[in-house]
Amino acid sequence: MLKDFLKKKKRYATIPSERAKQEVPEGLMTKCPACRTIMYTKELKKNLYVCDTCGHHHRMAAYDRMNSIFDSGTFVEFNQNMTSLNPLGFDAYEEKLEADRKKTGINEAVVTGEGQIGGFGAVAAVMDARFRMGSMGSVVGEKITLAVERAIDKKLPFILFSASGGARMQEGVLSLMQMAKTSAALQKLHREGGLFISIMTHPTTGGVSASFASLGDYNFAEPKALIGFAGRRIIEQTIRQELPDDFQTAEFLLKHGQLDRVVPRLEMKETLRNILDIHAS
Repeated sequence: MLKDFLKKKKRYATIPSERAKQEVPEGLMTKCPACRTIMYTKELKKNLYVCDTCGHHHRMAAYDRMNSIFDSGTFVEFNQNMTSLNPLGFDAYEEKLEADRKKTGINEAVVTGEGQIGGFGAVAAVMDARFRMGSMGSVVGEKITLAVERAIDKKLPFILFSASGGARMQEGVLSLMQMAKTSAALQKLHREGGLFISIMTHPTTGGVSASFASLGDYNFAEPKALIGFAGRRIIEQTIRQELPDDFQTAEFLLKHGQLDRVVPRLEMKETLRNILDIHAS
């Protein structure tokens, strides 16, 4: 009798089968890396990928970013079909690019376009860290430069959301040349009296932080975004000093004068609308 009772208990104590586990759709839930809260991905997306529990800003895809700042139905993308070549013959570079295109649904690490924010026209470029870690190659530099030139021609403000690991090593010196090219285009925008708003998101590092990302008339960042040129460990080894815990965060840079403001994502569109309104004349 006791044996039958134990068998019965054992039947109800079994772990779920693999089939039962697979019934939960992939991507249904997301765990916050900061506070470990598990939430519905759909609800997280509605909140612009900001954790409702701790305020952690999750990475955001380029098109989601565009939709979050532009008025509904006004955004028009341009230079969408520009793609990178392999000028240095780097092994498996084309295969990696194609894999990222399939994974992200975009052709390069930046999306550019034009639309309205609160009724005010603007040209924007949004970098996407899912594509080659947002690294800056020839196409990224060219698309940003063309977007700046479009802003000059149409006398519109230019807005850039940066998210990058720096220059793309597979394109060597051609990547480094984009630092000068984009900076020269922004200097022309400045001479023409145009407005450039730079928003640095997590992460903005390397040659991107050392060039166009830091040249805004307004330099903003999202909360706790990693912003810097060289890595923390390299700097500590070079200067032989221990750096503060918050070193290279948006808040640290704001405190030391490199940023004008740290803007939470849920306040970003209203902040941009107000600035565009001020400069509308």
